Amino acid sequence: MNSAGNPTGMPRPASHVPIDPHAVEHLGVTVIVPTYRRPDQLAGCLDGLVRQTLAPVQVVVTVRDTDPESAEVARRYASTLPVEVAGIDVPGQVAAINRGMDHARGDIVAITDDDAVPHPDWVERIEAWYRADPRIGGVGGRDHVYHDGVPETGEALVVGRLQWFGRVIGNHHLGVGPGRDVDVLKGANWSFRRAAIDGQRLNTRLRGSGAQVRNEVDFCLRLSRQGWRLVYDPLVAVDHFPAVRFDIDQRGANHFHPLAQENATFNDTLALMAHFGPANRAAFAAWAMLVGTCEFPGLAQWARLALRGDRHAGAKLRATLRGRLEGMRDWRETAA
Repeated sequence: MNSAGNPTGMPRPASHVPIDPHAVEHLGVTVIVPTYRRPDQLAGCLDGLVRQTLAPVQVVVTVRDTDPESAEVARRYASTLPVEVAGIDVPGQVAAINRGMDHARGDIVAITDDDAVPHPDWVERIEAWYRADPRIGGVGGRDHVYHDGVPETGEALVVGRLQWFGRVIGNHHLGVGPGRDVDVLKGANWSFRRAAIDGQRLNTRLRGSGAQVRNEVDFCLRLSRQGWRLVYDPLVAVDHFPAVRFDIDQRGANHFHPLAQENATFNDTLALMAHFGPANRAAFAAWAMLVGTCEFPGLAQWARLALRGDRHAGAKLRATLRGRLEGMRDWRETAA
């Protein structure tokens, strides 16, 4: 495989694309904001969209039928934003984003979380990348994460890469340096050329009833296999204030839930088994079971977590192995 979807290939060179304030014709940008029971955070996100230097042509807020308060917040912005409220009666991030994609009319579809606030030039920087290169199918950027009002510190040059044996390196919230090609974008701050995703949606086989962790991995790798470039630019930025989630998938080491762990591992496994060829699949299966990561531990990482005193180490290992086996089984059944 080449670097479009090749975890062993070097990323193609890229750079920050300069904004052209004198461009005669801009591509239209639709922004999708999936939300659930976080009206105050949603208002902050929409305030950020009001301040954009390049206005979106459409803002689609996807709202559950059990969340009238968020729908009311979105409608209050109708005089300052081209807001449309898209109702949905199915739980989960996948269904919410897919509903937003169904409504999108812009040339570009940008997606951010309801607890994120886009920087004023967010839309303009996204649009500039797509206008610069028709081969670009996806653009994402840095989400500056805040914990209790304090920004998380650190810098990372390696962002959004998939290694040949199946480890996904994220670091989207810490990325620095020039824009570059990546394998995976992050759902708090990602966008797509509508022509690239035409007829395609997030995978409804992914498990979970809320965040549905790893949905980005599956979708991005699918576009990479089709030959589209995916670009990460740290200047395409949002401020991210992680808010409470209303499902079993909670953030942080103190919020472990076996089913949430199993679901996330299933999603990760299904995405990678579909992406890899036979040799990489075998390497991934061996690495995932024997080694793994702190997030998805295999035997070696389980031992490391246990030695560090992680009281959930055994439960994490069991849930992770269940998710791995079920993800592989689901992939085999659908691939047959």
